[in-house]
Amino acid sequence: MIPAMPATASAARQASGTALRFGRVAVMGAFAALILFAGVWGSWGTAQHVMLAKGRESGTVRVTRCAGETCTGPFTPVSAGGRARGSVELDSSVAVRAGATYDVVLKPGTGEAVRSGPAGILLAWLPLGGALLLASVVVAGGMRLTRPAWVLGLAGAGLLTAAFVAVQ
Repeated sequence: MIPAMPATASAARQASGTALRFGRVAVMGAFAALILFAGVWGSWGTAQHVMLAKGRESGTVRVTRCAGETCTGPFTPVSAGGRARGSVELDSSVAVRAGATYDVVLKPGTGEAVRSGPAGILLAWLPLGGALLLASVVVAGGMRLTRPAWVLGLAGAGLLTAAFVAVQ
């Protein structure tokens, strides 16, 4: 007869399996956190101007021309202390059309404008919406946490949908 396996080998196998699961969850959690951090970082560059608009020049831009990645048009201020400008640049996207007028906030010290209001806030946070969707896949597949993954995925999809609806 073959003697039974010693208890120490079984405990060692169980401990190594637990360590591997913990390592997988830790690495995937760090990766998901990095994805979310990158989404916030990518969004904050524009979102800070839209969300913290106090003291910045705000007004409207009537888009006269779009070429490449930028659209241009005259700026009409509505905030106190703002000055009219013959031409400011607005990033060209599906949300900007020539001939339309948009509420904007100017980036300090530049001639660059970003959309303001609810549509501008949602557009500014689009990179975070994509990051939420990507992080949900990492959380579901790498960490095996389906409920938090659904929450992340639905939040990302909701943000992207709201932005799409706001610019129409």
